[in-house]
Amino acid sequence: MLKRHGLFARAAGIALAAALLAGCAAGGQDQAPQAADTAPAQAPAATEQGGGDAPAEAVDEVLIGLLGPWTGAVAQFGVAKRNGAMLYIDQFNARGGLQIRTVDFDEEGDPANAIVGYHWLFDQGINALIGSVTSAPTMAVVPEAFADNMPMITATSTHANVTVDAATGNVWTNMFRSCFIDPFQGTKMAEFAVEVLGAQTAAILFSNEIDYSIGLTDAFTVRAGELGLEIVAVEVFANEAMDYVGQLTNIAAANPDVLFIPAYHQHIALIGPQSVAAGLDTVMLGADGWGAALEAIADPSSIEGSFYLTGFTVEDESPLVQNFINDFVAEFGHQPNMFAAQAYDAAMILINAIEMALADGFVPDTDEFKSSIIAHMAATDIQGVTGHITFDQYNNPQKTAFIIQIVDGEARFWGTF
Repeated sequence: MLKRHGLFARAAGIALAAALLAGCAAGGQDQAPQAADTAPAQAPAATEQGGGDAPAEAVDEVLIGLLGPWTGAVAQFGVAKRNGAMLYIDQFNARGGLQIRTVDFDEEGDPANAIVGYHWLFDQGINALIGSVTSAPTMAVVPEAFADNMPMITATSTHANVTVDAATGNVWTNMFRSCFIDPFQGTKMAEFAVEVLGAQTAAILFSNEIDYSIGLTDAFTVRAGELGLEIVAVEVFANEAMDYVGQLTNIAAANPDVLFIPAYHQHIALIGPQSVAAGLDTVMLGADGWGAALEAIADPSSIEGSFYLTGFTVEDESPLVQNFINDFVAEFGHQPNMFAAQAYDAAMILINAIEMALADGFVPDTDEFKSSIIAHMAATDIQGVTGHITFDQYNNPQKTAFIIQIVDGEARFWGTF
């Protein structure tokens, strides 16, 4: 068993190499939140992608929708997403000229409510949608938005079927995302366990009630089998579970080298301390759902030495990222997390496509305008705060993954992988 508090020579060596390489690189609510009285810093200009030759018709504003859970169990994700998106929108509007107006809906993390919210936003006359936040509500909305030819981008919904129709295998051509997908994350963490930590055995603790958790588990299991990483225990928990001691005790008895926990921050906040009570002392691995775990956990030492994959780090020293962090802190009083950063990029991608559609000569509130937005989103090639972003044939972003390690109760950038 690899001890969670141990320092592994192989991991340390690769981390040092990664650090050296990194050093060489440059880096509800029926009404939208009001812009700040003081104009925020100018938004970074998105990369030109080329539009049509038709002159842009004079358009003063474009209305877009924000859909997410501003209240409820996953509100922490939703609020971070809305803050990140609104920061970019406010910065864009401060430049003058075209104004992006927003209207938003609190779907409370519920798929049925998300559908209600989408139709309400559609009735308000939106031309595009940023949302939703977790995978199940987003997947519930996508078919409705596809039928309406509605451009849509999510900053945080990671399930593979967010952009692909599970029944037919066809791509939802209107749907994009600025976050990693579950198969990518699960695959990467299995590879990390073997190639970096030298693990030979693994256990998995996941929820069979959360699409995110299921997707990550499936991908991790498949890649583990390909790599010869033996799965010695698999335990399941309910989404609303408070007690994990039984599952953790069973895992401890199996003595795995690593424990993969594809869960959200609120689960990790409970699992960490209870793993100590259960006598489990192994390296925990996670994915981007861990992003706010340190903000929620009472005893950070219980997850000391853990690793998780993420799409953003405040330790990226590029001017674009540091300016974003400074602006976010000035606006909201705390550093942005991955969810806010991915939402900032989602807004950048969408608004860049809107500008290109206007340059093509199309006007809002028409199918042609929406189709042009979708085409330009597919052609995205920009530098965002979460990395250089293009899209593959499934409308999933192609970009770098960051690995974070919990060290001395803090989330530290380990390196890229």
